[in-house]
Amino acid sequence: MNAFLHNLITLIWKDIVAELRGKEIITSILSFAILTLVIFNLALRATPQMILTLSPGILWISFIFAGILGLTRIFVNEKENGNLEGLLLSPASREAIYLGKMFSTLIFMLIAQSIILPIFSILFNVSLFEPMLLLILILTTIGFSSIGTLFSAIAINTKSREIMLPMLFVPIVIPIIIGAVVSTGTIMEGGNWPDIRQWVQLILVFDILAFVFSTLTFEQILQE
Repeated sequence: MNAFLHNLITLIWKDIVAELRGKEIITSILSFAILTLVIFNLALRATPQMILTLSPGILWISFIFAGILGLTRIFVNEKENGNLEGLLLSPASREAIYLGKMFSTLIFMLIAQSIILPIFSILFNVSLFEPMLLLILILTTIGFSSIGTLFSAIAINTKSREIMLPMLFVPIVIPIIIGAVVSTGTIMEGGNWPDIRQWVQLILVFDILAFVFSTLTFEQILQE
């Protein structure tokens, strides 16, 4: 267990250091998400009531598509620099490699989202700093990162990974996207925990299934 944790922490730290040097993943997520928000803000010119109705969809569109852009990068450097073979030959288990990449992706996305949320609040004049909303954000991002890391590993071996990843990935995460959008809208309209409990349960079940499935199948994906 100590060796597993050591390998896991080492892999996460390696990705963080590489990101601090290159700033590719967080920069790509932030750039796309902020550009999406600015375009929506300039194009809609909506009333406050319309903004309240459209805000959940706009917020999650920016998160999801910017997140997909980030997912395309998590294995690119490993593949292009020949590091992927080195990872496979290292003492780290396949589960540690998967968890390292998954937690790295989760950390990068949460950092980007923490910057995007205040910008969204300013542009659309909507308060998003609610504990229940933050819970939905974290749970949805966990599921997104769990299954996204697996599909990123699948897409990295294809010629058109930028196209294949969203084609394979988006249909799978539709349940949590729906749950996140509906729950966010309910909270913005003044809803309470009983109003979103079923959606949060759906997201949590998806997270568990995605995590277990990805952990069990990641080794086979890497071998292929």
